[in-house]
Amino acid sequence: MTIHLAVTPAWTCGGCGADWPCQTRQRELRAEYDGAPVSLALYLAIQLVNATHDLPEVAAGHLHHRFLGWTR
Repeated sequence: MTIHLAVTPAWTCGGCGADWPCQTRQRELRAEYDGAPVSLALYLAIQLVNATHDLPEVAAGHLHHRFLGWTR
C-alpha cells in the first residue's frame, strides 16, 4: 500500500508533500494500471475534475498537464 496518496483539498502528496500525483505515485500508478492505459486515464480524469473544484485558482491547463499530461 502506498503512502503517496492525495491530501485534499490542497492536492499534495501525503508521502512526500509534492503536488499530487508526485513522481513516486506516477510510477506506482503506471505499474498498477500496466496494460490498461484507458483505465488509468479515466481514473486520473476523475481526480482532475475533483481537483478543479478544490483548486479553482490553478489554471486548467496546468491541472490537465499535472494529472494527465505525464500519462502519454
